[in-house]
Amino acid sequence: MDSADPIRIVIVDDHAMLLKGLGVFLKSYPDLQLVGEAANGKEALVLCAEQRPDIVLMDLMMPIMDGITATRLIHRDFPDIAVIILTSFGEERLIKEALEAGALSYLFKKISADNLAAAIRAAKRGVATYAPEVTEILVQSLHSPKFMFHVLTPREREVLGLMVKGFGNNEIARDLNITVSTTKSHVSSVLSKLGVASRTEAIIMVLAHNVNLGAFYIP
Repeated sequence: MDSADPIRIVIVDDHAMLLKGLGVFLKSYPDLQLVGEAANGKEALVLCAEQRPDIVLMDLMMPIMDGITATRLIHRDFPDIAVIILTSFGEERLIKEALEAGALSYLFKKISADNLAAAIRAAKRGVATYAPEVTEILVQSLHSPKFMFHVLTPREREVLGLMVKGFGNNEIARDLNITVSTTKSHVSSVLSKLGVASRTEAIIMVLAHNVNLGAFYIP
């Protein structure tokens, strides 16, 4: 990305040392810009309204307002802002709640600086990044999943491929030159045929089980 147009980032964490460390980390990448720090979800909402960042790095366990609640409200009120969960907690319940609340990515604080920078850049493009442990936890949580990708129609495979690339319904509709209503119908059919309840689970199935991506409209 052009350094003149950096990715604007807000960090939300109640640990002052971590905030300081992340701030130093961001300064080492010219395409990343720290525009605000918050100690809880309530402060994060105020910063999102004032600064309109591109990305929020969100902790989960905080006083006053936790990260999942804040993520849900940010996703509702500021849908253009991508939330990356950056936490030390990897319980299945928390992962699912965070993703259902609208978090795009779920990472652990032990992540390397370069990998975090890459995840931030990917999030700016609308592409999710999951810690390997998160992918494993989500896959294991699927009860008798139906890996029946061959039952998808060619159009459904195209739709699934674009979902994996991080496209929303409007983007899929534009790319495939179909209506948003038709896109929603295809997405619903894909989820039903794969036996999953969410787009996230469908994407995880493709990525974690090494499906032949060439058949799914992914370069």
